[in-house]
Amino acid sequence: MSHHSMMVSAETIAADLSAADILRDFYIACLSREASLLARREVLTGKAKFGITGDGKEVPQLAMARAFAKGDFRSGYYRDQTFLFALGLATVDDFFAQLYADPDNDPFSGGRQMNGHYASPLIDQAGHWLRQAEQYNVSADISSTGGQMARALGLALASQKYRQLPGMGPEGLSAGGNEVSFCTIGDASTSEGVFWETINAAGVMQVPLAVFVWDDGYGISVPIQYQTTKSSISEVLSGFTADEKAAGWSIYREKGWNYPALVSLFRKAIGHMRETHQPALFHIDELTQPQGHSTSGSHERYKSAERLAWEKEYDCIEQMAHWMVSEQLATEAEIEQLRADARRDAREARDRAWRKFNHKAQETRSRLLALYQQLGEADAAVNELRQEVTAHTHPLLSELVQNVRRLANHLGRLRQPAHAAARQFAEQLLQQNKSAYGRHLYAENAGSALRVPQVPAVYSESSPYKNGFEILNAFFDKALNRYPNLFAFGEDVGHIGGVNQAFSGMQAKYGVQRVFDTGIREWTIMGQAIGMAMRGLRPIAEIQYLDYLIYGLEPLSDDLATLRWRSNGQQKAPAIIRTRGHRLEGIWHAGSPMGMIVHALRGMYVCVPRNMTQAAGMYNTLLQSDEPGLIVECLNGYRLKERLPDNVGDYTVPLGVPEILRQGNDVSLVTYGSCVRIAEAACDMLARYGISVELIDAQTLLPFDLHARIADSVKKTNRVVFLDEDVPGGASAYMMQQVLEMQQAYQFLDSAPVTITAAAHRPPYGSDGDYFSKPSAEDVFQRVYQLMSEADPARFIPFGS
Repeated sequence: MSHHSMMVSAETIAADLSAADILRDFYIACLSREASLLARREVLTGKAKFGITGDGKEVPQLAMARAFAKGDFRSGYYRDQTFLFALGLATVDDFFAQLYADPDNDPFSGGRQMNGHYASPLIDQAGHWLRQAEQYNVSADISSTGGQMARALGLALASQKYRQLPGMGPEGLSAGGNEVSFCTIGDASTSEGVFWETINAAGVMQVPLAVFVWDDGYGISVPIQYQTTKSSISEVLSGFTADEKAAGWSIYREKGWNYPALVSLFRKAIGHMRETHQPALFHIDELTQPQGHSTSGSHERYKSAERLAWEKEYDCIEQMAHWMVSEQLATEAEIEQLRADARRDAREARDRAWRKFNHKAQETRSRLLALYQQLGEADAAVNELRQEVTAHTHPLLSELVQNVRRLANHLGRLRQPAHAAARQFAEQLLQQNKSAYGRHLYAENAGSALRVPQVPAVYSESSPYKNGFEILNAFFDKALNRYPNLFAFGEDVGHIGGVNQAFSGMQAKYGVQRVFDTGIREWTIMGQAIGMAMRGLRPIAEIQYLDYLIYGLEPLSDDLATLRWRSNGQQKAPAIIRTRGHRLEGIWHAGSPMGMIVHALRGMYVCVPRNMTQAAGMYNTLLQSDEPGLIVECLNGYRLKERLPDNVGDYTVPLGVPEILRQGNDVSLVTYGSCVRIAEAACDMLARYGISVELIDAQTLLPFDLHARIADSVKKTNRVVFLDEDVPGGASAYMMQQVLEMQQAYQFLDSAPVTITAAAHRPPYGSDGDYFSKPSAEDVFQRVYQLMSEADPARFIPFGS
């Protein structure tokens, strides 16, 4: 472990770092500090809602920017504003636009993210990759504590793959794998499990991941002795240090107020990383947080007088100023002038941002006041609404929309002529602003998975019957051959080809760099997929069993599923997540938490194929798109026989399009995945009693039946049953809501809708436990027969009658 603490002279920083460069850095530090101070005031005066700022971390971020090169990626947390200012990736105007949640002028998220959450464009408006190797890259931040670690691992892994496989992938995304993934994190957040999982994974994999731990001694109000063993993350991690016996990490420690030492250390260490790809951790301690954790409280409540005095003396900007004067880089007067310039510039930027943010609201307010003027004398309710607008000189746009909607409702109830104008105004504002915040959940360009052409599977007399896993194996072989930037990885995926053999022989054929094993660490397997996909690679990342997806759900839900949306369409990560589920045995090998998954992964596609032929078509569809998806294969289908299509690798399965497997007239039975075979058995049993079932395979849950085919079926049968293996009220309730409410199929029902689900408890171990806990063909038969008996008891005699 390397440790630096002594002051370094100006001459030893770097030959190309002039006095002017240093003075510019100091000005940026002061500008950033002033922005932080003003941001707190904006929140406390009610002009902004909440704020977390980067005060106290300015100097090490300036030094980090000096080591950051074009092509590099940052995966950071919400205190890195100074770093963005130093690289020219953010202005103070941008900083305040995001603080005000300005959808028109926040360049990072379009008003969707809290302040301090940054992103740089990685794709153009058509969805095409920009030349990442020629620009500074910032992956869209998330607030989830430690969540940036997993993605940072994937961003670093992409550099390794670009170096191992030269010429792979779109041009301009890498310069031979020389890029470093910069990850910033607060010291208290190193207590999170994903931090340790990432540290271990990067040490094993040897990828260029640079982790910067900003240590100010606290996690909100909790001091470091309650956060970290030995009160030092670098000491705790010392066992990860690389030596002559084994690869590992380089670990450095430096004082956060020591500008010249930080610049020298970061430049030298990052340069070494570019050559070796060995990960490095920088423990930057003796930092301060002058305003406390956030605008929601004061740090005077939990810091001692001694600590506060120390923080004032060792504030990094003050220490940098002392060093500059001692090295004769600037006089005291010049220092004060730079501070004054920063105060002026920060205030002007704040004022510009506030004016821009208010422009739309003020324009809307004027239009609304004009509408009230046209109304003239009115009743008390209208006058009260008018007074709300006139009394509030700086209303939020949402407050004005709320007002005009209430006005329209009131006028409409009274059937007044002005109702139409008020209603039109309200609807216009609603649509404009819902669009501003609602776009880009999914791709809206040619990269949309919904625009992939449908290519049907082709069969001939010679099409052979194969085991399900052999269907997938044939597909993955074609895909790996077709897409040189396609990778597959996960637990046991590489050497043995997966626990169910779908990748059997693929590592031997395509190399260990493309089909490879990972440790048992679902969170960072997902992070590998996210980071790689953000850099133009196409990963298929495997979670061994569906129940284990819960370990990796956080990065999928908070990061992958929201990436395109929270970056306002500026970033994408077309990762494919592969898993298998349903119908094995035991509490953690037979669950079907599809309701949880569907609700957690809006922004991804969720595919639930009934067999491996359908699964292969869905993989192909996703691979031809720019969007992320989850495919849940049927665990009990790998050794069932299916016909291998003649055009395997070419056919696609459209997403959001159910398939009617059997035509029927009495009841529509909607299901998916492994339950399809149960439904088919039940349909055979019901047919013997004269009940004609229309069996529908939903195929995908996200999206769900885009063309309302199920509603068309219900219109014909007038009855509907939803079958799945989730808990009561899980995915079955979701499907019912989609069909009855969204597709308006309730109006066609002659009987109450029915859901058939698993029990509320987890499935126990053993075949008996499985049968008595999951829906069976007999369960389906009984419920459907009962439904028909209630409708026509003369024809379908009730049981027991």
